[in-house]
Amino acid sequence: MDGADPHIHVDQRVTRDDARVRNLLAGTFGLVGDLPERVTTGCGLRVPYAMTSARPESVTCLACREHGRDQHIRSAEQIERLGAMPGAAITGAEAGRVAEHHRDLARRFADGG
Repeated sequence: MDGADPHIHVDQRVTRDDARVRNLLAGTFGLVGDLPERVTTGCGLRVPYAMTSARPESVTCLACREHGRDQHIRSAEQIERLGAMPGAAITGAEAGRVAEHHRDLARRFADGG
């Protein structure tokens, strides 16, 4: 990549790397590792981290939008399955709320903003 790519991408690990998780770790332990300079995106490119966003409205790369949608749908399904398991650490209602959050993000990625 020569730096001429004008698109905003989504990190390939869009559902696993979250600012809320970083903030929780920072608040709990007082230490958080540096953000990477470059990341692999949903479309397969390696771009500067600053050219990525987890906000669906900000992502302009169509392949990354599709990747973000697919990943959030997959997460919603996994969370619902986990919430329905006997002995789960979260209730079915809690899992339903989190799954709906991921479905909302998936819709926003699909809608184009």
